[in-house]
Amino acid sequence: MIRTAATAAATGLLLAGCAPVESEDSFVSEAPMASVTGEAERCINTAIIRHSRVHDDRTIDFEVGSRTYRNTLGRGCSGLGFEKSFTYSTSINRLCAGEIIYVLRTVGGRLDRGPGCSLGEFVPIEYVERDIDTMQR
Repeated sequence: MIRTAATAAATGLLLAGCAPVESEDSFVSEAPMASVTGEAERCINTAIIRHSRVHDDRTIDFEVGSRTYRNTLGRGCSGLGFEKSFTYSTSINRLCAGEIIYVLRTVGGRLDRGPGCSLGEFVPIEYVERDIDTMQR
């Protein structure tokens, strides 16, 4: 029974981390609402990343195979939300929490590596469908 309560509490915390919420420093994520579908993972396989979508300075969704993972950076990554692109270098076929990504900026018509930021854990999510009738009221 205690394990179930702890699991439910942890799942609730993870779900709250995926929702666009205001934090202590007034950051509000621009990421779409999502529900957590499993345990967070430390690493994902780079060979099967189909797409990544930058939502803001802290939130990136990765499509990996048939799943979507949300990575919420611990601190804002200046320019990431504006540029909507990043680069990384890894000697293994995995991208892991704690690794550094770099904002990919366009400067004078050419690509330039910007600030570096540390990744968080990869949380499996599903996007929450909003009721169109409710949104129109």
